[in-house]
Amino acid sequence: MEVLSKSIHDVPSLPGDYWQWRGEKIYYVKAGLENPTKPPLLLVHGFGASTDHWRKNIHILKENYQVWAIDLLGFGRSGKPPWEYNGILWREQLNDFIQANIGQKTILAGNSLGGYGSLCTASQFPDSVAGLILINSAGPFSDAKKKNPTITQKISGFVLRQSWVTYFLFQRLRNKKNIRKTLEKVYLDNTAITEQLIEDIYRPSCDEGALQVFASVFKNPEGDKIDQLLEQLQCPLMTIWGEADPWMRTKERGAKFKQFCPNLTEHYLNAGHCPHDEAPEEVSQIIKDWIEKCL
Repeated sequence: MEVLSKSIHDVPSLPGDYWQWRGEKIYYVKAGLENPTKPPLLLVHGFGASTDHWRKNIHILKENYQVWAIDLLGFGRSGKPPWEYNGILWREQLNDFIQANIGQKTILAGNSLGGYGSLCTASQFPDSVAGLILINSAGPFSDAKKKNPTITQKISGFVLRQSWVTYFLFQRLRNKKNIRKTLEKVYLDNTAITEQLIEDIYRPSCDEGALQVFASVFKNPEGDKIDQLLEQLQCPLMTIWGEADPWMRTKERGAKFKQFCPNLTEHYLNAGHCPHDEAPEEVSQIIKDWIEKCL
């Protein structure tokens, strides 16, 4: 195995390439040689992140597997057209990428929003996905819809759909100092928060169209429900949860996943919302062990 930097958090991002999809450029990274006995991996980032958020895992996993990472349309170095952004768009992008570039059944691993997009893909394009790894995965369950929203929730929803509000929020959140503050809330180990990480998140926010993507995510419907997607799922599933995630009640959420997919493998780690980036060596080892056992 190659010698890494003094800290795994300091490894650089590997160079990538572009693929044209529906007239838009899609950025991706490919590393490692094809493993004749194991499927390749496709890593999918969360909201506001990119392939850079997987750079540490790529450095580790490429020693054993062919590893791909992709920037979802609207994020990272990919195009940011004024489209509607939702699970339907991203599942089609991921499936088309697997078919056009990887050419065989692939293990999808997604964090947060990328987990939801990966679940949509695995559930609805079973011929493309060999296995699914969800890391603090986002997305709605059906029972959340049954609760009548409060007046405060209705007002908040209305306000967030106003263009001037989303503009203000976008400008505030993409400030580098506020990016650091947000990361300090969602990372348990703040030594993982480097200037490189902050720059990787800030840089795409300066692209033309980034504001419209941000606004679209707030305005569009929630999408397919997780329980319905899990009921359609045919491939092996592993969930990884950073227990210190302030945005999710991970034990409750994990129990729901287990309810609808009782045969899944699950891990709870002492980390926040992005355990793959905060504890990359531990998460990468969990991924390797699961692949060797289940695939």
